[in-house]
Amino acid sequence: MGRFRPQGVTGADRAAWQAWADARAQAAFRRARLLEDAGDPDGAWPWYERANRLAPDSPNVMFPLAVARLRGGDATGSVRLLRELTRRFDFPEGWAALSGALLAAGEDADAIAAAQHTLSRHAPPAGMDALFGRLAARANRPGWCGLSASGRLHGGGVRDPDIFFDGQPVRSRAGADGPVLPPCWRLARQVEVLAGGVPLLGSPLDPAAVQRTEGFVESGPRGLSGWLWHPADPDHVPELRLLDGRTGRLLLRQAVPEPATEVSSAVPLARPRRFAIPAACLPAGPVRVLGSDGRDLLGSPLATACEPCGGGCPGEADCPKRLPTGRPPCRPPDAPPARGRPAIVIPVHGDRAATLACLESVRDSVGPDVPVVVVDDATPVAALAADLDRLAAAGTIRLVRHARTLGFPASANDGMRAVAGHDVVLLNSDTLVAGGWLAELADVAYGAADIGTVTPLSNQASIFSWPGPDRMPDAESCPVFDLARVRHVMAAARAANRGVAVDVPTGHGFCLFIRHDCLAAFWQLQPDGPDSGPLRADLFAQGYGEENDFCLRAAAGGWRHVAAPGAFVGHVGGASFGAARPDLLRRNLDIVNALHPGYDARVAAHVAADPLFAARRRLDLVCWRRGGAGWDGAVLLVTHDQGGGVERVVRARAAAWRAQGARPVVLRPAPGGCRLEDVPDTASGPSAAAFASPRFRLPGEGDMLLAVLRASGVDSVEWHHSLGHGIDVRTLAASLGVPYEVHVHDYVWFCPRVALVGASGRYCGEPGPAGCAACLAPGGSLLEDGEGTIPDRLARHLARSRADLLGARAVMAPSDDAARRIGRHFPEIAVRVTPLEDDRPGMDLASFVRIYGGVACGGAAPAGRARPAGRVRVAVPGAIGVEKGYGILLEAARDAAARDLNLEFVVVGHTPDDDALIGTGRVFVTGPYRESDSVALLAAQGADLALLPSVWPETWCFALGLAWRAGLRAVVFDLGAMAERVRRTGRGRVLPLGMPIHELNTFLLSYA
Repeated sequence: MGRFRPQGVTGADRAAWQAWADARAQAAFRRARLLEDAGDPDGAWPWYERANRLAPDSPNVMFPLAVARLRGGDATGSVRLLRELTRRFDFPEGWAALSGALLAAGEDADAIAAAQHTLSRHAPPAGMDALFGRLAARANRPGWCGLSASGRLHGGGVRDPDIFFDGQPVRSRAGADGPVLPPCWRLARQVEVLAGGVPLLGSPLDPAAVQRTEGFVESGPRGLSGWLWHPADPDHVPELRLLDGRTGRLLLRQAVPEPATEVSSAVPLARPRRFAIPAACLPAGPVRVLGSDGRDLLGSPLATACEPCGGGCPGEADCPKRLPTGRPPCRPPDAPPARGRPAIVIPVHGDRAATLACLESVRDSVGPDVPVVVVDDATPVAALAADLDRLAAAGTIRLVRHARTLGFPASANDGMRAVAGHDVVLLNSDTLVAGGWLAELADVAYGAADIGTVTPLSNQASIFSWPGPDRMPDAESCPVFDLARVRHVMAAARAANRGVAVDVPTGHGFCLFIRHDCLAAFWQLQPDGPDSGPLRADLFAQGYGEENDFCLRAAAGGWRHVAAPGAFVGHVGGASFGAARPDLLRRNLDIVNALHPGYDARVAAHVAADPLFAARRRLDLVCWRRGGAGWDGAVLLVTHDQGGGVERVVRARAAAWRAQGARPVVLRPAPGGCRLEDVPDTASGPSAAAFASPRFRLPGEGDMLLAVLRASGVDSVEWHHSLGHGIDVRTLAASLGVPYEVHVHDYVWFCPRVALVGASGRYCGEPGPAGCAACLAPGGSLLEDGEGTIPDRLARHLARSRADLLGARAVMAPSDDAARRIGRHFPEIAVRVTPLEDDRPGMDLASFVRIYGGVACGGAAPAGRARPAGRVRVAVPGAIGVEKGYGILLEAARDAAARDLNLEFVVVGHTPDDDALIGTGRVFVTGPYRESDSVALLAAQGADLALLPSVWPETWCFALGLAWRAGLRAVVFDLGAMAERVRRTGRGRVLPLGMPIHELNTFLLSYA
């Protein structure tokens, strides 16, 4: 459903966590829908909020949540979600809801603009007539109008408006549901609707946008199957047409009314409809399947002469799609030939802004002597077509235009045909290039006789990605590179890797340099026809996988494919094909694997071997070095990769050092070693250098790490946490010749289980070496502590910690309690107390909230759940794991349910097992929150008090300060820094650790 993951979860754990979060989000979403259906929209709202926190990128959660917020009076929060949704998806309900939310938020001008977009490009959603009427009046228009895919004209305020098709007057006819336009409306570029010469809100209407269909078709053993719908008019029943692929003769025409409930679409409220065409209805040979708008569905055209081939498996020896076996498709020369003239081929279909930015960057970077062929694949964007005409007339580009959309493979073939004999760069229209990119690709291409294709690095290009496929936050949130950033990284890439070639199993079509002699034999092998060319448009339809097939065929003839890490091209990626993208990708990759058995395994082996590691790191290091210019020294902050309070402190320390002019450098563990990070300035946003994150494989590359740290000007070290690290921080600082400070966040120094909580799930009492050994036997250590008996390993750990602490320039703990505990185990250590927040102990709760509370949450007012009259609500803020008292909370909830107490809990955060808590009927779990909205979210729950049931002696606990800023008294156990802070401020109560659960609940009821 979306993306939620705690920091530091990687690899297989990342996938498992995401699956867990998605399942919880889906459960919350279903709960919300049930409440909606039961007539309780107010009760549904918090469940939508929970689903959104667990799956924040899911549009199918975002839209009903936006509606719930608007209905609940949170227009600002609704607008925030709807703006994001309509940026990603052009759907009528989203735009109409946005216009209403903007109007409710008092943003009239934007509301009118949103309504104009809704009506001009979509059929008006039902139930919105009054809204459009209000907005038309505020826009000083005589009325409003809209158009459905059936040709019906909708409107209000004007009985008999004047109608024009492309400037020519026409008359409508009366229909059962309103005026119907003459059939030629489908051919008009725009429909104007006026009254007294004044356009109605919505005019001019865009017929192409309204009638657009989206769908997918594939072949199987029983014939053709797929789905389609009208995104701008989802309730309109679409129609498909089946054509003979050779003659264009109409074979079948039918309506498609049946919902395709099995199709998963990211578009909110999508209503795709499924179809099936039996094999008996199909001719031998290629066919095309078109939607109501006359455009091929994704996957069309496709072959039916050989069923295995149609399904993506060329199983028969005489299959017409099978690769030639008598001779290789091409053979590399014995020596590199003379260089060919490069030409650039850019297939174009939509996204005017990205396309024009791409073309401008190309011309700026290669100059006027390199031919740039743009293939307009029947773009539906009239303004883009006009732009291309203008550029062609000016001689900036050569323009090839298709009468109908053929897809990327056919467009690329046509473009390459137009520059036959040239070296060719196939370039996506959503890329950005910078000076030197083409020369670098050409240099690498002619570096060896057998190099056929060259692919640069990019910010989003699967195995060619930098910083690396496994180093992005996730697949849907790769860093977006503007032209300035692309120029920065391109220059760094050439400085780091100029002339370097790294063998890869296949090139990537976002930017693929193909040598002219490699291309030549492919032209010779292809029959002359509209689908002929190096890329197999007959198999791969609109695209995906066609360049992989080309590269694998070339490899069979002896050609190599290489990456050029000395070149970098920015890439948006994944923006084509809409909701059908996953289906087309699956189908085409099945075809690639069927044509080239073992392809997936070859790619997997390449990823595992990671031959680009060294080149990526060289680029990392160049960016890293350039990012360090202008700083007054650097401070190394050593920490783990588990997030939480430690991460918050590290980022605060980084900001403090940055304010003093020093560069904060973070060292984290990584699989097989460690990695360096810059901490970006949140005010200015991350630079390209901030994405550089050099990795070092340890212990073999320890000297290289030291050299980089010395070159970075590191003059001191802050040791925050070594969990997960394979390095010795004391030795590292000594090797650098710099001092280090220790910041205490937990008790890893003398507790191999870190938090003084044993296998029982309770505070251990710090029983001494014998007791610690007994605790470790069943519970195990969380540290890598070598071999030997448990007492021996524990003794080594304590001795090492004593030496580490004694060697530090300073040891700092956030609370007196933490300092005392460290002192008890290491009495020779002087510990300095440095609180992490200013509790203002002399200030009562009301005054504290008035001055430090009420932090806004990005404009939204989060929903709180209604509660039965007289019931006490207790908030439990934070990530509530075992050490944070999950077991206590679960027992308390079960006791409240068993005794039917007027008591309930709300966890403002998340837990290891939300379901068990929610299943008691006495707990709601909001889901994880951002720090920026934490106070408002907690305050919105309407709790009577806060419970922080930690069963380990916290060294600080930011959740306690959060509770106070939200205006809640805090109940804590008599343990650690929280008890110290509550006593010092008087803003809550301290209870005995180990208090029976029934007594705890009774106290909560009375204290509330």
